[in-house]
Amino acid sequence: MLHIREHIEERGYRGLAPDGKKHTVMGAVIYRIVNGKVVEAWVVEDTLDSLKQLGVIRYTEKAKKLFPEDVV
Repeated sequence: MLHIREHIEERGYRGLAPDGKKHTVMGAVIYRIVNGKVVEAWVVEDTLDSLKQLGVIRYTEKAKKLFPEDVV
């Protein structure tokens, strides 16, 4: 599991101050296995949700009306 600090550094979100909160990153890892060995791996994650949790992206007033269940 990727620690949030590693996630921030890996994605280039440097400059964000630690907030002490826990964040959840949803995603999946897909492996390609050949002859019993992992030869490739792909990581797919919900980057948009991660950015919202980190406070990098905020909802506009229009979006708050369209998606009230998503606004925290």
